Amino acid sequence: MKTILKFLAFVGILTATAGCCPRKGCCSSGEDSGILASSSVAVAQTANGKVAGYIQDGVTIFKGIPYAKANRFEAPVQADSWEGIRSCRQYGPVSPQGARSGWANDEIAFAFNWNDGVQGEDCLRLNVWTPALDSRKRPVMVWLHGGGYSAGSGQELPSYDGTSLAFAEDVVVVSINHRLNVLGFLDLSAYGEKYAKSANAGLLDIVASLKWVRDNIAAFGGDPSNVTIFGQSGGGGKVTTLLATPCAKGLFHKAIVQSGSMLRTMESKYSRKIGIATVRNLGLDASSIDKISEVPYGELLAAGEKAIAQVKAEADRDGVASFIFGWAPTVDGAVLPSQPFDPQAPAISADIPMIIGTTRHEFSMTTYVPALRNAGREEVIGILKGRYGEGTERFLELFAKAYPGSKPADMLDADFVFRPSAIEQALRKSLQGAAPVYMYMFNWESPVLDGILRSTHCMEIPFVFNNADRHASMTGGGTQAMELASKMSHCWAEFARCGKPSAKGLPEWEPFEAEKRAVMFFDNTCKMSYSHDKELMDFIRRYPTRGF
Repeated sequence: MKTILKFLAFVGILTATAGCCPRKGCCSSGEDSGILASSSVAVAQTANGKVAGYIQDGVTIFKGIPYAKANRFEAPVQADSWEGIRSCRQYGPVSPQGARSGWANDEIAFAFNWNDGVQGEDCLRLNVWTPALDSRKRPVMVWLHGGGYSAGSGQELPSYDGTSLAFAEDVVVVSINHRLNVLGFLDLSAYGEKYAKSANAGLLDIVASLKWVRDNIAAFGGDPSNVTIFGQSGGGGKVTTLLATPCAKGLFHKAIVQSGSMLRTMESKYSRKIGIATVRNLGLDASSIDKISEVPYGELLAAGEKAIAQVKAEADRDGVASFIFGWAPTVDGAVLPSQPFDPQAPAISADIPMIIGTTRHEFSMTTYVPALRNAGREEVIGILKGRYGEGTERFLELFAKAYPGSKPADMLDADFVFRPSAIEQALRKSLQGAAPVYMYMFNWESPVLDGILRSTHCMEIPFVFNNADRHASMTGGGTQAMELASKMSHCWAEFARCGKPSAKGLPEWEPFEAEKRAVMFFDNTCKMSYSHDKELMDFIRRYPTRGF
């Protein structure tokens, strides 16, 4: 799992707003893609006061609504109220975070088209897209962004825009920002009751956003008794963790994990050591601990990152098989009583239907190592031997059985990091028998940049949001991409509506069970597959999860 979180954190290098709606002429006024923004339209009442948004492409949009407030390292509390009408038409601050190294890679930066926003610690904000401010009680879909627990935001990718999904599927879409990295997950519990929940402050932020949805979403045309949480990569890890978080129980009713099946997370014996080391690195102690609220963010983050390295090195010297890579929620016995999905699925969410899946290639080796894009079979086999040794021939046999007709480079690019955990999560969920779990694999490969992206990590997001054209720098925006996006987004919305994913033109999506292992393949031709890679995954589990 350490490697999975490493990839989730790297996605802080991944995952805003851009482009125009694919449905021209869909505005209720009959005008073509016009924007209507005034003090007399798109005004909703919340528990804290009235908010004003705007109408575009037939969708009413609000951005940057405060859902809570918090002091550093303390649990969130209700946001301040205001008089009059608060303008909520632009994205709010994003959580402070380190520099995004992905900008150094021109091809990747072009494809992902990041919008990193403006950083600020007053970042507990959310965004709402709704077809109308009425009493229709539409399904609510709450998006949790990727970036591990260190980076990202609710506006990070063009894919995240909820306009198309809300309009086409008659659902209410919500996305959020919350505290990340040292601000959201630094364990200062050794320093008294004031900081007792600091290790899970970022997780509690997400719970606070769901409480806001429960209390306010009816005013935005949503149904608080039909809420689906969905997230990708680190966002999938957040969904997984919320399924095991008692204070989140009852705040959501369905869950979707996309490339983020984090079965285990940080243990308090390590998170507390990291907190103590961070305080020491800052030159503080128990008598001066409250001064930590005044430390500039850059110094705070540097001290925390140094502490993580120190504690990890100590654990490695002791030969401890620990979950220490970066920032993550902590099993503290209170906010998070136990590991999310280990050794079994959490009983408190047994009745929650789930969708779980991955992309076929995730962090494909050839995407990031250009020299390997045209590698021949013998070169690939030489690389494989570095990992599988004498088992390489068996790997070749099982890979050909799972993925017949593959190219040599496919053996380097196929995902063996996210999928094993996704399968394990689906198995443990299915054994509960109280609610169905559906599994998918996203196989569609982008034609952009001569096809180097393949079905990389995050590639399914434009399809889930029906934003294949809005995020054309990743998908190409062609006819096939648009058709698949329509099907996939409808599946997600139907699952949010009634707990069973379906769409016209797709075979019936069967639930995942241990014996049959049904998986929906999303591609230009979608199909059901059964246990296609079981033997291959069983083989992979005998080898450490690491790079070649």
